[in-house]
Amino acid sequence: MVWVPLLLVACVVAGVGCARLCRATLAAGRPGRGRTEGTGGTGGTGGTGGADGMHGTAAELTVGEAAYLAGGPLRVTDLTLVAMHRERRLLLAHTGWATVVDSPGHRDDALERAVIGAIGAGGQSPIPVVRPVVAAADSVRLLAERLVDRGLAVSAAGHREIEAGLRTVRTGFLLSLALGTVSTLLAPTAERAPVLAGFALPLVASGLCLLIGRIEVYPYTRWASPAGQRLLAGLSSADPLTALATRGPGVLEPELRAALRSRG
Repeated sequence: MVWVPLLLVACVVAGVGCARLCRATLAAGRPGRGRTEGTGGTGGTGGTGGADGMHGTAAELTVGEAAYLAGGPLRVTDLTLVAMHRERRLLLAHTGWATVVDSPGHRDDALERAVIGAIGAGGQSPIPVVRPVVAAADSVRLLAERLVDRGLAVSAAGHREIEAGLRTVRTGFLLSLALGTVSTLLAPTAERAPVLAGFALPLVASGLCLLIGRIEVYPYTRWASPAGQRLLAGLSSADPLTALATRGPGVLEPELRAALRSRG
C-alpha cells in the first residue's frame, strides 16, 4: 500500500493548485478599494476622462479605457499617437519618426502631454523610443488604477497570482501523472485497478482546472478582467479609433502600421 501516501500527496498538491487559481480568478474580477479618490481627471484624446466618477460596475468604456483593456499601456500609447496624428498635432512617418506639429498647449490631456514630453524639446524622436516612455507615464498608470478599481482590469499583483495558480495546477497535474505511473508499476497486478482509480481523481481535477483556466481565464487576464472582457465584446469597431483600441494596429492603413511597427 505504498501508493496511498503518494496518492495523498498528489491530491493535496492538485487541491491547493485548483483552490489558488479559483481564488486568484475571483479576486481579479473584484473591484479594488482605496484608490478611487484623488486620482484626478484627464480627458481628451486618451479617453481617460470618462473613467472619473464611474466606480463599481461600469456601464460603458471610453476609447482609451478600451485600448488599455484590449492591449495594455502600449495600446493606449498607440491610440494616443494615432489620434494626435489624425488631428494634425503629430506627424507619424512611415520611417518610424514622430514629429510634433502642434503642441497641446492649454489642452488638459495628460496622455498628449506625456507624448510631447517623450518626444523631447527637439520636437522629433523615433517612435520606438517614444512608445515605452509614454506607456510608463503616470497618466497611463492612473488609467489602469481606475479600471482596476472598477473591476474591469486585472492588477499586476492579480495577474501574477493567476500565473502562479496556473503553474501550481500544472505542477499538480504532472506530479499526479508521475506518481500515478510509479505507483501503478510498483503495485501488484491485483491492486492496479484501485491505484488507477485513485490517481484518476487528482488527474481529472487538475486537468479540468488547467483546461478551464487556459480557455476561460488565461487569454483574458493579461489586462481585462471577465467584466472588462464582456464590455470589450460589446463595442463596435465601426469607429477607426475604437477599432484600433480593440483590435490593434493591424486595422490601420499601411503607412501608420509601418510607423508604429518600426524598430527605429
